[in-house]
Amino acid sequence: MSFQAGFVSIFGKPNAGKSTLLNALMGEKMAIVSHKVQTTRHRIKAFLNSDTYQIIISDTPGIIDPKYRLHEKMMAQVKSAIEDADCALLVYDLGDLAEEEANELFTGLRLRVPAIVVLNKADSVKPDITKSAIDFFTKQPYSSAVCAISALRSAGTDDLLQQMLQFIPESPPYFDPEHLSDLPEKFFVSELIREKIYELYHEEVPYQTTVLVREFKEKQTLTKIVADIIVQRESQKLILIGEGGKMIKELGTRARQSVEVFLGRKVFLELLVRVKPKWRDDEWKLREYGY
Repeated sequence: MSFQAGFVSIFGKPNAGKSTLLNALMGEKMAIVSHKVQTTRHRIKAFLNSDTYQIIISDTPGIIDPKYRLHEKMMAQVKSAIEDADCALLVYDLGDLAEEEANELFTGLRLRVPAIVVLNKADSVKPDITKSAIDFFTKQPYSSAVCAISALRSAGTDDLLQQMLQFIPESPPYFDPEHLSDLPEKFFVSELIREKIYELYHEEVPYQTTVLVREFKEKQTLTKIVADIIVQRESQKLILIGEGGKMIKELGTRARQSVEVFLGRKVFLELLVRVKPKWRDDEWKLREYGY
């Protein structure tokens, strides 16, 4: 039996459900999710392995007009994912009711590979809305197939996988089938901490915050992790810490619990809040923070 291996990249507007789709396809939490937009900042590659195929699936940041250097780097991740894809998944939120807007965005990607339009959140809209979207996107020149799913409920993802395999070439695996990603554990730890910031804080704080894991040491009984939470202003630092340290303590507890589930072992987590003005527009700081 021949083996298939190839690259599939997920594209769409912020909050269309791209990261939830990646997690549903993988059956593992590979990307953090939030109801807030612009949660994903990196291209996250996950390896979906079986006895007959390896699909390298890339979750990408939501497509936006860049307003500062961090945004530019996020859109560079999108461009990179376009260039090496064998197949694209174009995710459309059926609750948006903005087919023309999504069509303009998908057309602007200028894809040269087959694309599957993934109509997400089909469980939350009336069937006639789904049917109308299927009819609309089926007619578009970039569309090789259309699939309605609910990524949150993992409904329709098996059918989507079969459609994806139609566009995956015969090839030996590109990565060790024992691995789920080429990213280090430190990266996923920093993302899990950032996810809890999105859960706990409001307004501009999550968007002007990043996380840098400074120390990651595996000891006999636990893993010691020290992470910096980077903010732009002193006022944001005060919000993160909270009165009497209440908020930073809650953040640490939630983050530690998530990291322990991810690593499968006990964790000692220390969080330090540091102010770095205008870090989102500073090339050197962005490189230091992994962007």
